[in-house]
Formats: sequence, structure tokens, C-alpha cells
Amino acid sequence: MRPPDELRVSKDRKLLTVSFSGAEPMPISAEMLRVLSPSAEVQGHSPDQRVTVSGKKDVEITRIEPVGNYAVRIVFNDGHETGLYSWAYLAKLGHEREQLWQSYLQELNEKGLSREP
Repeated sequence: MRPPDELRVSKDRKLLTVSFSGAEPMPISAEMLRVLSPSAEVQGHSPDQRVTVSGKKDVEITRIEPVGNYAVRIVFNDGHETGLYSWAYLAKLGHEREQLWQSYLQELNEKGLSREP
């Protein structure tokens, strides 16, 4: 997959807008990026090891670092920095954000967890 044309972090550092050539820009919240991080810390090494991350409503993007020609590392103000977001994963988050977000909110509810820090 080709790299995005632009990755833009909002002034309040709570939104990343990903723009791929020929497609509408896709805004993805810092909270969503953090709680759905592709890191082993969040995803585990198998589906049954995946962790539900809560309390990240106020998380911000500290910086974005390129990783080769295929991904970026997003560093958050809570210290999380181990997720490598491939272009394909960013596109998936952007295209499926409503469904993924609703699934996340349902999972929080089922586990009695909150978005609040």
C-alpha cells in the first residue's frame, strides 16, 4: 500500500487526519488510535490475549515517527509508543472507524470500564 499523502495532527493533539491520494481525508481520534494500538501490549500475541484499554478519553498525540516506508510510530502523552501503524492499518481505522468505535464502546460497557481517566 502506498503511503498517505499527509498525516496532520490537530492543534489540540487529539485528532490525526490521514489523507490518501484520491480519497477523502479520514479523521481518527487520538483516543481511538491509542485504544486500538497495533502493539503487542494491546493486541497481545493472539486474539484471546487482547487487552481492552480504558481511561484514554484525554490522551494526546505527542509525536509521529516514520518507520521505513510502510508505517509510523505514534507516541502518546501517556507514554505509549510501541504501536507501529502501517498504512494499511491506518486506512482500516479510517474506513471502519464508526464500526470499530461502536465495538470498542460496547466492549467497555460489557467489562464495566470507562473512557474517563
